[in-house]
Amino acid sequence: MTISVKKNLVSEAKYALKCPNAMTAEYITIHNTANDASAANEISYMIENTSSTSFHFAVDDKEVRQGIPTNRNAWHTGDGKNGTGNRKSIGVEICYSKSGGPKYKAAEKLAIKFVAQLLKERGWGIDRVRKHQDWNGKYCPHRILSEGRWDEVKAAIETELKALGGKTTSKPGGTYTIKKGDALSVIAQKTGVSMATLQRLNGIKNPNLIKVGQVLKLTGSSTSSAKPSNKKTSYALPSGIYKVTSPMRKGDDVRRIQKALAALYFYPDKGAKNNGIDGVYGPKTANAVKRFQSIYGLVADGIYGPKTKAKIESKLK
Repeated sequence: MTISVKKNLVSEAKYALKCPNAMTAEYITIHNTANDASAANEISYMIENTSSTSFHFAVDDKEVRQGIPTNRNAWHTGDGKNGTGNRKSIGVEICYSKSGGPKYKAAEKLAIKFVAQLLKERGWGIDRVRKHQDWNGKYCPHRILSEGRWDEVKAAIETELKALGGKTTSKPGGTYTIKKGDALSVIAQKTGVSMATLQRLNGIKNPNLIKVGQVLKLTGSSTSSAKPSNKKTSYALPSGIYKVTSPMRKGDDVRRIQKALAALYFYPDKGAKNNGIDGVYGPKTANAVKRFQSIYGLVADGIYGPKTKAKIESKLK
């Protein structure tokens, strides 16, 4: 059954503020509204206020409302004037996320079906779905993230997409050609394939050595014949909280954190002595932690704590 969309589109007089650029979308970005307004109220408030913030659809427990045409960009991902999220993705806000409860659950369920419908209409696969956090690190969709259900939500969208007869993936041949300026972490965000998977599939030991024009496999079997090593036994990671302003910001514990991040290719510094592993939790270490957190679905605050420790350990297995 096709989900109908009720349109309350922004006036063309406000295009310059809300959606100034023509857009050929490449992604769908999911948000939680962080309040308890209905879809109708969300769209009405968005198109009538004087803020540039905008998004294409709002979904509540009963309906889908549209405020921005899908052939125009919207300012919803916080990644800048020319950011891919802002310029090439369709924004879908899930309502009633502040309080949660039955109305939110119903809204999320409808949003899952609607996103699958958007994918099917465009011939896209689940690889085109992103969370707001992927574009600028913001903790959004906050309810889905705080409940640890992002992978579950994506799986549910994929199940709905398959039921509609849609494609599993929209990437021809399951490949990606590296472009100028690409880093492996950026490619992971663009494709929805984790850095670890990209490295495994393509036999990449050092993500800093990828080359423009190189074609990466996004699906299939690993090209590496090397036996996996038991990295976890080599890194006894410390407990506690470590950050730039921490009194424990220097010493062997920090050095172990840095070495673990280096093993996962988040802490390379070829120009520095010992690759920059100096036992000091400074801006470089905080940035490495932040990039790791962003890739693996944690709050990207650059602070090493229990959740980050557990995630690093899981990736070192």
